[in-house]
Amino acid sequence: MRPEQQSSKSAKVLYRPWGLVGSIVGGIVAGQIFQLAWKHLAPGDQDDPPKPLESEYRLRQILVAAMIQGAIFSVVRAIINRGGARLFQRWTGEWPGD
Repeated sequence: MRPEQQSSKSAKVLYRPWGLVGSIVGGIVAGQIFQLAWKHLAPGDQDDPPKPLESEYRLRQILVAAMIQGAIFSVVRAIINRGGARLFQRWTGEWPGD
């Protein structure tokens, strides 16, 4: 187990723009991954996931699409945030979280 590292207030402030850019990039990447996953998982030739207000889809299909999308976004966000924090720590010597 690693010793806990405290971060300074300046490290947290300096990391904010980096974290914002990482979040935007992560959202784009997660969206692309979800589109690819949905094309492989969707029944029939359904390329786009169902939206909540599209009446031709059953609620079950909409909920499954939302769960898959949420899981992918959460995992990608965690990977991007953790990787960004580690890079920030290598460059500055301070951990930006906690």
